[in-house]
Amino acid sequence: MNTDPIADFLTRVRNAIRAKHRVVEIPASNIKKEITKVLFDKGFIQNYKFDETGPQGTIKIALKYNPTTKQPAIVDLQRVSRPGLRQYTGATSMPRILNGLGVAIVSTSKGVMTDKEARTLNVGGEVLCYVY
Repeated sequence: MNTDPIADFLTRVRNAIRAKHRVVEIPASNIKKEITKVLFDKGFIQNYKFDETGPQGTIKIALKYNPTTKQPAIVDLQRVSRPGLRQYTGATSMPRILNGLGVAIVSTSKGVMTDKEARTLNVGGEVLCYVY
């Protein structure tokens, strides 16, 4: 049993990037699917596929690399809120990552979104992770 599935998701993606893998396979859950959609919308991953076979299903993520320099689109993934210490923030005190170059993925009452979207909708929530 995994006590922090979001940290496991981020670690699998981080390890796949460091090993220069093209595709990473992760056990699925609804929150992981939403984080994957945000990563795809912001251009951090090339593509994704939800495979519903089995009791839980899997998420297949095609990682994105620069074709000339072979550098990954994701430089780092950091887990912020964790089961032992939740991190909540309001709309006005939403964190800015690398002065707007990175994103903070936030779980709000209106769904999982980036820090910029949460600011424009004027909602706060739990800061799940930073991606840059």
